[in-house]
Amino acid sequence: MITVSIVTYKTKLEELEKCLNSLKSPLISRIYIVDNSKMEEIADFCQQYSNVIYIASANVGYGAGHNQAIHLVLKTDERYHLVLNSDVYFEASIMNKLVVYMDTHKDVAQVQPNVIYPDGTMQYTCRLLPTPINLIFRRFLPRWLVERTDDRYLLKFNDHKKEMNIPYHQGSFMFFRTACFNIVGLFDERFFMYPEDIDITRRMHKHYKTMFWPGVTIVHAHRAASYKSKKMLIIHMKNMIKYFNKWGWIFDSERKQWNRNLLKELHYK
Repeated sequence: MITVSIVTYKTKLEELEKCLNSLKSPLISRIYIVDNSKMEEIADFCQQYSNVIYIASANVGYGAGHNQAIHLVLKTDERYHLVLNSDVYFEASIMNKLVVYMDTHKDVAQVQPNVIYPDGTMQYTCRLLPTPINLIFRRFLPRWLVERTDDRYLLKFNDHKKEMNIPYHQGSFMFFRTACFNIVGLFDERFFMYPEDIDITRRMHKHYKTMFWPGVTIVHAHRAASYKSKKMLIIHMKNMIKYFNKWGWIFDSERKQWNRNLLKELHYK
């Protein structure tokens, strides 16, 4: 019923093992590990799991890595596919609840649960569609200057106690209705990493509901690599430029309309 894909790159085995321990639900048929580092250590580790399929890949990026697995999934009859980060863990029982939710909401293509840090604090992973100020210029401006805009973009004014139809889900845990890929397409491989989650969520959102559902909670040990590494910051910036070149820097009518409607629904003042 459920397939899972995890893209790894020189991932620590302890992290991967903790993630795989979360995937012991009988509803999960196959787990695809797409290893962009082709590490023999990871390949050997995966052999101990009967339902794990290891795919040695060139370092093609996050979305393109997941696409390798999704292409295989689309040849099956599995109903749901989970795109998952290796630094995520949760109770295996949440799979049952997600399936029940999706089975009873046929107009939903994609779900993101409540996401917290390991210390239990909220992680704001469901957001407005970003403007250049949200994703580029804020990195170089003082916090006091962008704080209100940032809090609005991250929907921090909302208590996240109720489900919301959100056009941007962060890519650490994306639970998809598999058939929707046939309509919307897969990850856009022009993005090496970072904006591929924004891009695919907004494409799904155009045809279906893309829901934040707080009925279940996961833990994401978010590393925020682009805040710690100059190399990753450059990769982030280059890919965000590609994103805004695709969707529009100033003029993005879809972004303007969807963000305005969502803020109105959430009673933002």
